[in-house]
Amino acid sequence: MSHSSKVVVYAALLGNVLVAATKMVAAALTGSSAMLSEGVHSLVDTGNELLLLYGMRRSETQPDREHPLGHGRELYFWSFVVALLVFAVGAGVSIYEGIMHIRQPEPIENVAINYVVLALSALFDGASWWVALRKFKASRPASGFFGAIRESKDPPSFIVLLEDSAALVGIAVATLGVVGSSLLHQPVLDGVASILIGVVLATTAVVLARETKGLLIGEKADPQIAASILRLAESIPGVAHANGIFTVHLAPSQIVVALSLEFADELRTPDIEGKVIELERRMRESHPDVVSLFVKPQTLRRYQEATIPGGT
Repeated sequence: MSHSSKVVVYAALLGNVLVAATKMVAAALTGSSAMLSEGVHSLVDTGNELLLLYGMRRSETQPDREHPLGHGRELYFWSFVVALLVFAVGAGVSIYEGIMHIRQPEPIENVAINYVVLALSALFDGASWWVALRKFKASRPASGFFGAIRESKDPPSFIVLLEDSAALVGIAVATLGVVGSSLLHQPVLDGVASILIGVVLATTAVVLARETKGLLIGEKADPQIAASILRLAESIPGVAHANGIFTVHLAPSQIVVALSLEFADELRTPDIEGKVIELERRMRESHPDVVSLFVKPQTLRRYQEATIPGGT
């Protein structure tokens, strides 16, 4: 797993611990529904970072008899669990708390405490968001924001970025709720803010679930990587034609590759075996992310007849 992804997650974990503590204390002192929702939000985010770190560690486990291709997809599984927690716990508790506060509105006490905590939260979450944004943009400099998320194979990078973005939006909504509740003497607005925070979290969770589900099922590698591997295969003497390639990500830096190659007719079985060994050696040098390579010798015509729709 890349060092930059771990830096992003650790930065988010530190920020969320500080934010959750301050928000919960403020919610207990002031009775603010929006502040309580924000506190729950930060607690969920803290748990999410721990799950991401666990998934990152598990994905680096070496292959064994039961898992011959390794445990790379553990990262994608735990990333999907994070998306479910954001929806079920974060959004669910916030919306429930907001509805309860609207049904039984109570004025916020010690409003100044809320303002101080919201300012500190914006500072902590803003710092974590900036770290996540810089690392994410560095990994996909040529892509737009949402395009980069769709193309990314590294869930921790975009999960932290989206979580922190949702956190900053939530802080803004909570601030409006506190201001409206205190200045307009309408405590029901605090509950409305809590519901809106829940809607923000639910929307974020849907985006996270959609992106991580695709990775969990299995997404192909970048087309540029596939094209490079095909060129590398065709450069091997004795390979008459590289018919096609199938790729799938097991983890951000773990790719499985299946190649269909047509070898020269004069090659014998030991010769073909030698060509495959040479291809594996060059592959390790050029594409270290390829953890498993499967080669199927067949003619171009046979490959075209047997190609599964969606292959490249």
